[in-house]
Amino acid sequence: MNLATKLDRIAARADELRAMLGEGISGEAYVKASRELSDIEPVVSRIADLRAAEQAHQEAETLLSDPTMRELAEAELFELKEKIPALEHEIRVSLLPKDEADARSAILEIRPAAGGDEAGLFAAELFAMYQKYADSRGWKFEVLEFEDTGFGSLKEGIAEITGRNVFARLKYESGVHRVQRVPATESQGRIHTSTVTVAVLPEAEEVDVQIDEGDLRIDVYRASGAGGQHVNKTESAVRITHIPTGIVVAMQEERSQHKNRAKAMKILRARMYEQQRASLHATRSADRKSQVGTGDRSERIRTYNFPQGRVSDHRINLTLYKIDKVMQGDLDEFVDKLTAEDQAARLAADE
Repeated sequence: MNLATKLDRIAARADELRAMLGEGISGEAYVKASRELSDIEPVVSRIADLRAAEQAHQEAETLLSDPTMRELAEAELFELKEKIPALEHEIRVSLLPKDEADARSAILEIRPAAGGDEAGLFAAELFAMYQKYADSRGWKFEVLEFEDTGFGSLKEGIAEITGRNVFARLKYESGVHRVQRVPATESQGRIHTSTVTVAVLPEAEEVDVQIDEGDLRIDVYRASGAGGQHVNKTESAVRITHIPTGIVVAMQEERSQHKNRAKAMKILRARMYEQQRASLHATRSADRKSQVGTGDRSERIRTYNFPQGRVSDHRINLTLYKIDKVMQGDLDEFVDKLTAEDQAARLAADE
């Protein structure tokens, strides 16, 4: 089906839905029709803009033969030459299949990989970077787990980021983040390379993942590490193992065993939901590889080079010489380019 035919059908469907709503339907039928119309109205509006631009193009072409109007017509045609393709591209992007998880909140998990203490220090800095980015977007950033070594080095950090389209903006952050810099403890001034893994999971509701209590093994134990006065005094820490999948979640951030269990279950649901999504995605796209990567935690996606003041995203060949701003949460340039590249890849696959 060509684009023009597809747009005609969408516009006709919008007219049909408006007529249905105008006839006084009620109950579930009204809710369903209202939701569908609300979903397609933005693209219907852009279709109207495109149709108006195409009409203006035709009218301008007819005026080219009139010597008194030729200059005006040429100016309008020059403007429409860019406007029409831009509108068509915008509409094509809006018609791409939506990732149902895009509008959701997300679970952020950060852990040091290679590099010892320096990896742990950078993991803590990345955790702070995402918190600042969340603040700049007006999202709520709640720490679920923050296990440090007591020296500013992070062993594991997990946060719930709540807001609209959180997953859509952060999903490309999953992968291996590499840092190159001279550690504070390095007396010879040698540059060290360390890595940190980042995982961003869409937050799952109970209806998304059915968990049978009989499939869970729940262990309670005393919290350990640099965690405050309550550490090692009560069995507040919780470890939940989902036996069928082998997924294990441990939580000791809260003093309350009940709160730790609730947080652990939230993370368990998110990991199981992401496992299901990954399986479905692999089935759907076995014949092509996304240009912006798989989002797998084993894939190196970005390098932060402090001596040169640059951050490079290897998936889109984008290097920004503003590492200080990036570490303060200025991530939109990366996120926007990654989103655009993903859209371009999906448009190419759809043709």
